Amino acid sequence: MISFIQQEAAEKVEEIEAKAEEEFNIETSRLVSQQRVKIIEYYDKKEKQIELQRKTQHSNLANASRLAILKARDDYVQTLKEEGRKQLSILTQDRS
Repeated sequence: MISFIQQEAAEKVEEIEAKAEEEFNIETSRLVSQQRVKIIEYYDKKEKQIELQRKTQHSNLANASRLAILKARDDYVQTLKEEGRKQLSILTQDRS
């Protein structure tokens, strides 16, 4: 009778240990999956931030280039206007 009780207790211990091991593995797997998702989301967010910074920088460089071209054109137009005024002044003085 005692051996039967001991055998039943040993089987119960094995059941409890097996169930605990299974629950541990399930919980570990769940936590690993959860953290994997967080890591993927983190790096996706970082990748988007870097892409946004790259686009912003490209846009800023393009705008700076456009502004430099516009300034060069304006400077050239101003130079032409001044040159035209000088020549017009010379022509009007010569006719007088």
